[in-house]
Amino acid sequence: MENIFHGVTQDVKEIFAGSMRLDAPPAPAALAAKVRTLAPSMTRSMQRVAEAVAGDPAACAALTVTGLAELTGTSEATVVRTARLLGYPGYRDLRLALAGLAAQQQSGRAPAVTADIAVDDPIADVVAKLAYDEQQTLADTAAGLDTVQLGAAVAALATARRIDVYGIGASGLVAQDLVQKLLRIGLIAHAHSDPHLAVTNAVQLRAKDVAIAITHSGSTGDVIEPLRVAFEHGATTVAITGRPDGPVTQYADHILTTSTARESELRPAAMSSRTSQLLVVDCLFVGIAQRTYETAAPALSASYEALAHRHSPRGGTKR
Repeated sequence: MENIFHGVTQDVKEIFAGSMRLDAPPAPAALAAKVRTLAPSMTRSMQRVAEAVAGDPAACAALTVTGLAELTGTSEATVVRTARLLGYPGYRDLRLALAGLAAQQQSGRAPAVTADIAVDDPIADVVAKLAYDEQQTLADTAAGLDTVQLGAAVAALATARRIDVYGIGASGLVAQDLVQKLLRIGLIAHAHSDPHLAVTNAVQLRAKDVAIAITHSGSTGDVIEPLRVAFEHGATTVAITGRPDGPVTQYADHILTTSTARESELRPAAMSSRTSQLLVVDCLFVGIAQRTYETAAPALSASYEALAHRHSPRGGTKR
């Protein structure tokens, strides 16, 4: 029987092989990810503090809370609030993380952020910059993913009677990817990109069903509405979003936060959000496959065999 994790990225395997816990303050390497994820929901003064510490951790690590407040044109209270929003008990803990991040960058283990893609960049530079941003997005998402929430979502999905997944646009493609994975291990799942069909199907959900909303912004009405309906009808609900404080989360029992690379003229948010969403989808799939191995493994093996037969010269359909 083929390995049930065939085709799953090494990043996902390492997440499940390790024991990632987020009860402690974020590790230095996760600081930039937290800033990118939370900055859009911060006040402008807090954004200035967050951008300063992420942009020059070495310089900021040397500053007192008063010094950082003066540098960013804010107040000491704003600096402390920003530190706490980023996951640190206080500014002292943030300074320690900044010093650690600066040391990693100096040693070459945490490369500095590359420049945006320019319209006149050679194609080799485009490849290098995209590859770096994709890798950083994956690393940031893995570092910020709450494994307690992930485990709870996996447990609900593994025993679900029926699974509905909502997504629009690029997130709709991710919804389809998750559903085709679930179908291959024998689960009943449907992807909905039509908002009317999504709502009419959500009405039918009950306890032991699961509804998943995928929205980077966390505010896509066509995704929030069916999740709300599913939530109010007793289904377990999951939100995969880049905005953990977005409107979608008020109807989510479990929240899985994704990271995203910097948006630019030639790199819209949909590109990097899709990358991080697919990582979360892979994590869900692997977790479910682990929990349902006795039934998932034969189902996955059968689907491999069916596809292999269809693709073989003698077993395929003539065209």
